[in-house]
Formats: sequence, structure tokens, C-alpha cells
Amino acid sequence: MELKLFIRRIVMTLLFLAALIVTASSISNVTFQDIKTLTENIYNDRLSHVQQASEYRQVALKDKHLNIVEGKKTLISNDEIKGPNSLEEVIDFDQYPTATVVATGYTAGVESTGKTSSHPEYGITFSGVKVKRDLYSTIAADLDVYPIGTILYIPDYGYGVVADKGSAITGNKIDLYYHTVDDVFAEWGKRELDVYIVEIGDGTLTEETLVQLNETEALQVFRQ
Repeated sequence: MELKLFIRRIVMTLLFLAALIVTASSISNVTFQDIKTLTENIYNDRLSHVQQASEYRQVALKDKHLNIVEGKKTLISNDEIKGPNSLEEVIDFDQYPTATVVATGYTAGVESTGKTSSHPEYGITFSGVKVKRDLYSTIAADLDVYPIGTILYIPDYGYGVVADKGSAITGNKIDLYYHTVDDVFAEWGKRELDVYIVEIGDGTLTEETLVQLNETEALQVFRQ
């Protein structure tokens, strides 16, 4: 019973729509085919707008991607990290008194000490420690002016610890240790300059003290 009623309602609705279309067509001279064509045109026009909008959006997104400027990547490495190049950049040496000296270079060899490598005291300074070119290097001075253990800072050379003496090293003269004669001529020669008196020695110097100075943790970046 209910199914028959439902079918009847559908048939009545379709007949009503058909009558409405026929009436509208007779009044406005618009045929059913015209209505169908108009509907299709509206649908196609709207579809075209949607497609155009979609294509425009895709192009815009593509252009936006192409215009992105990628930032430089930050790398944590030794090549990227910039540190101070010299001790003068991190230590205020102006806090120390200065003295003007004439500085020359010397080696452990026969040309400076008269000793050959076969000599039992070759490379041994007056203080008893071995010659050393390091963060703190051994230097010679007039011990009446700068006692053994005195620490000087010599610009372009580094820290020098008085460990030796020499017959020609008197008054305001000091001698800076280098490994070879070629190093002396290439890196130093002879200069008159102001040096900083960091600490006056007590007349003694040991290998242990020299090692401790050269192992100062805060200064290892400058060690060569």
C-alpha cells in the first residue's frame, strides 16, 4: 500500500514538472532543448572558471617556490668558527711593565754554543732544562737583569722563559731560541723592540715548571 502511494507521488511530481516546462515554453517560446542547452552552458562555464582558478593557483605556487631564497646553512666546524689570531688579541699586555731590548736568535748547535750533537750537554741550558721552542720558549738573558725563570712576552715571538745565559748577552740583550740557523734568519734575525716583563724569576727553572706553562689549557689554541 505504501509502495503504491510512493510511486503515485513520483508520477504526479514528474507530470507537474512536465506541465510546468510546457507552460513556460509556450509562454516564453523557450523549448526544452533550449533549457537543456542553457543549463549545459552554465555548467560548462562554471567548470571552466574552476579549472582556470586551479591552473592559476598551480602557477602561483610554482612561482612562489622558484622565488624562495634559501638561507646559508650554518655549519659548526673548525673552518666556520673564527677565533683570535694572536695572544695580543686576548691578553692585555699593557698591564705589564716594558723594557727595550736588542733581541737576536740562537740555536743549540755549534754556531751558537760551540757544542755538537754528540756533546753530553748539547741542548741543555744553564738552568738545567732542555732548550724548547713552544708556547713558552727558552731564552737567554743577562741574569743580573733577568734572573732564571723570568717570563717575558716578546711580540712576534711569544712567551720567553729565561733559562740560559751567554757571554755576549749582557745588559739589554736577549737571545731567542730557534731550532735551526735557517729559522733564526727566516723568522727573526736581529731586532730592537719593547718586551713585556710578565714575571721576574727567582733564579730557578725546572722541566716540570716549563711543561706546566706550555700545557696552560686556555692558551692551547695558540700552541704550535
